[in-house]
Amino acid sequence: MRKVISNIPFKGTDEQKAKLMAVIEANKDVQGAVMPVLQAAQEIYGYLPYEVQLMIAEGLNVPLEEVYGVSTFYSQFALSPKGKYHVSVCLGTACYVKGSGDILDKLKELLGIEAEGCTEDGKFSLTACRCIGACGLAPVITINDDVYGRLTVDEIPGILAKYE
Repeated sequence: MRKVISNIPFKGTDEQKAKLMAVIEANKDVQGAVMPVLQAAQEIYGYLPYEVQLMIAEGLNVPLEEVYGVSTFYSQFALSPKGKYHVSVCLGTACYVKGSGDILDKLKELLGIEAEGCTEDGKFSLTACRCIGACGLAPVITINDDVYGRLTVDEIPGILAKYE
């Protein structure tokens, strides 16, 4: 089970809530509706905080545990907000063997957040992921669509400075 604690308070809008409620209403009598409603909710909000999961559970009349279980089982769902710059560290075997664990530790130190967290200003979010398919460049991080490979811990401050 992923334990995710967001340091950013939930700030959904009335427009987002209305969109989600329309999706819930359209699916409330559909068997197996949790997955498609969660997908729509993530498109609406960008992630699935507790408050959104609760609306889904109540609206579909299913246990909150079921909604949480689905949202934490599938990697497509995020329980914390993503920053303007989303940093993802590959922890696949090739990257890990070549030091990606140390790179993740340096990023956590510099950003002041844990993996699956977001900086308070919303600028950076950090994720530890499995293989991204760039094993020849190990260790690898991505920042949005930018890929950085063959990294050392010493290079991380300079890379982050590009996004300041």
